[in-house]
Amino acid sequence: MATKINPAELDLKEQLVALNRVSKTVKGGRIARFAALMVVGDGNGHVGVGLGKAAEVPEAIRKGIEDAKKNMITVSLKGSTIPHEVTGVYGAGKVLLKPAAPGTGIIAGGKVRMVLEAVGISNIRAKCLRSNNPTNVVKATIAGLEALRTAEEVAKIRDITVDQVKA
Repeated sequence: MATKINPAELDLKEQLVALNRVSKTVKGGRIARFAALMVVGDGNGHVGVGLGKAAEVPEAIRKGIEDAKKNMITVSLKGSTIPHEVTGVYGAGKVLLKPAAPGTGIIAGGKVRMVLEAVGISNIRAKCLRSNNPTNVVKATIAGLEALRTAEEVAKIRDITVDQVKA
């Protein structure tokens, strides 16, 4: 079920979710380094998230984009929303994703919103339930999106008809 996605074939849009400056104190003073959390997506059901670390910001962003392209997933969509309610958990991060009617828009916090926009979802409700750490929230959102299954996919896995799944 997990097929490899070739990022070169997709028209990807990159977005910086969080930039973290960390410093290490050594004998000669402080050494500053940067960590960039990046999200890439084609707006059509494909998304990836990556973390890049380097001494300079542009290099950290470049590494983050490369990492995100390596970790691409395909999300099961139902029109402009998701097929069912799901909770994604990663570390202390927990994100609740609920499908919404057309015209609702993306009702979600900043970090979750960036991931959902990259996927191409335009009607959804989301809520961060525990940690608001950007890395954990983004990865929890990805975990939730990865767990989504359409009725057709479930029917195929179970070798039954779609009507039996919905009953």
